[in-house]
Amino acid sequence: MQASTPEFSLNGHSDRAHGPLTELVIPSDTAEARRVQEDIERLLAGCHFGERELFGIKLALEEALVNAIKHGNQMDSSKKVQISYQVNPDKFEIRITDEGSGFDPYDVPDPTDIENMDRPCGRGLMLMKHYMTDVQYNSRGNSVHMRKVVRK
Repeated sequence: MQASTPEFSLNGHSDRAHGPLTELVIPSDTAEARRVQEDIERLLAGCHFGERELFGIKLALEEALVNAIKHGNQMDSSKKVQISYQVNPDKFEIRITDEGSGFDPYDVPDPTDIENMDRPCGRGLMLMKHYMTDVQYNSRGNSVHMRKVVRK
């Protein structure tokens, strides 16, 4: 796992008053993804995020990482996942990018429609959108940017 921590936010603006941006590159391995999740969860807890926020971020983060490894990189251990995140007392931002061909998030079936109730596709995306303040994909569909703003 490679890591660096330049001090600028995910939106490209300098933000030295808040936490540094951490950038990682991990192999397509769920064990590596879990280690990243645990590190982020510790940082969030240290910023005193509430239980509800921690639960939602944890769930969204797990879904996004698994999607990148399983669907994006097709569990190909030679492919990497790039992760950039920033933890602040009132905001968490993360960008996860895989080496896959991408997808169209608007082409994913609605998991709440009756005809899709028994199908597993789309549930993770729905949970990510529900628990995070903002979820955006790049035009290729192989990178997700999620943000959670906490109102205290």
